[in-house]
Amino acid sequence: MELILPKRLNTNIPVTLDAKGVVVIGANGAGKSSFGKDLMERYGEQAEYISGMHALFLNTQNDVWIETNEINHLQELLVKRVFTPRLSACEKLILQLQNEEFDTAVNYKEACKTHPGLRPPVTKIDRIQTVWERMFPLNRLVRKSGFIEITSASRKGEAYTPERMSDGEKIVFYLIGAILCSRPDALLIIEEPEVMLHDSIKNVLWDEIEAMRPDCTFIYLTHDIQFATSRREGICLWIRSYDGDNHIWDYVLIEDNDNFPEELYIELLGSRKPILFVEGTSTNSIDNRLYPLVFPDYLVKPVGGCQKVIETTKAFRQLNDFHLLDSMGIIDRDRRTQGEIEYLHEQRIFVPDVAEVENLLMLESIIKIVARRLMKDPESVFGEVKENVIKLFEKDLENQVILHALYRVRKKLETAVDRKIGTIEELAEHVDGLRETIHVHDIYSGIKDKFIRYAETKNYEKILLVYNQKGMLPQSHLCKICGISNKESYLNLILSILKEGKPDAEMIRTAIKESLRM
Repeated sequence: MELILPKRLNTNIPVTLDAKGVVVIGANGAGKSSFGKDLMERYGEQAEYISGMHALFLNTQNDVWIETNEINHLQELLVKRVFTPRLSACEKLILQLQNEEFDTAVNYKEACKTHPGLRPPVTKIDRIQTVWERMFPLNRLVRKSGFIEITSASRKGEAYTPERMSDGEKIVFYLIGAILCSRPDALLIIEEPEVMLHDSIKNVLWDEIEAMRPDCTFIYLTHDIQFATSRREGICLWIRSYDGDNHIWDYVLIEDNDNFPEELYIELLGSRKPILFVEGTSTNSIDNRLYPLVFPDYLVKPVGGCQKVIETTKAFRQLNDFHLLDSMGIIDRDRRTQGEIEYLHEQRIFVPDVAEVENLLMLESIIKIVARRLMKDPESVFGEVKENVIKLFEKDLENQVILHALYRVRKKLETAVDRKIGTIEELAEHVDGLRETIHVHDIYSGIKDKFIRYAETKNYEKILLVYNQKGMLPQSHLCKICGISNKESYLNLILSILKEGKPDAEMIRTAIKESLRM
């Protein structure tokens, strides 16, 4: 179906889509509901607005797909069981379906008189039952004496009427039935399709419903990222904002990107904050706990390893004209060369002047702030920690040199091999010649001389710059010297200082930002 979308900011050209489904996503208050109402007005009788949540509430208005005379016909028979002065959309639907079931049964009985052996027709309740029981495998819909009843294994077979269904059971029943009852080729505008549905069934349910009505076009209004990305056949539209006075929306169409998954993209767009990509995936990683407090004005998003941070930051920045959000990345220095770091800096990917994020906790100014908080002499505490770190580095020096040399040789090999070669003979000759171009012993000696100099001159800052050792903090006895039980307690104290927002917090932020050279 070709859709003409509501008026878009900064363009007078109508936005049209040829799609069987559109997912409209945006933050609360962005204008999703108004967007849906505009489509309702634009397409008139062809459009139908369906809300699972609103279906449970009493409603004085008739739904477009329910005829009043159909309700009245059966309502007189059911007054003792289901009559209320006002009916919700869900109750109206059940009455309509039962009326259809009754009429179909009568017609079938009459038809069998002249056509014995005629197969019974499939009614809408039959189709609802198939999908509903698939969503709730322990429950069964039973038609009994003209009424629908439910039996459940969890209730030991006790039957109960539809009004005693849970809200989730009612919503599933209503959504299936309402869409089955919609007119042919309808434009179905679904408000909050995920509401009150468990994650285990919501995507499966809508797959089933869409398959039931291939003639219809589905417009979903949602803020559920997981649901939005589950509609693979649909087009995703993100609403930034709505100007109600001029009836104009600021919205964009989202396209998937191999380096930037649609799910992540939608989540970040919805934040409306500048984005900071960091390493790690777990909420307990130091990056994800520390950087949000150092950069409170940013949405900090851990995306995995350092290479993923680089790829994601580049991809997001390349789409800057589309989303208009500032973004940057932070990765550990590890053993990167100065040339690599300068290149990353140009891409707004920052590398601290320490080997890894744990070493930020060992910066001189931060250690002294913690010492003062714990009523210790800052100079004495730092002096003792510094001596212990230097001893650790001297003990581990040879291993650290080898690791740095290995990284440097690997990078040189990657650069050297990455050239155009046409034959196997050229490849063999090129590989044989690598030994002459990559001087391993010179690389090793240069790194070792530099590391020995750092140790002999007691250059604490340079040691933090090159020393990759996650056990450095506990092995330096920093916690013991400060009277703290362990590394986790030390980190928690730093985080609590940052949360206070007092001068000490600003000093910690400044120290970390200076290390990042921002």
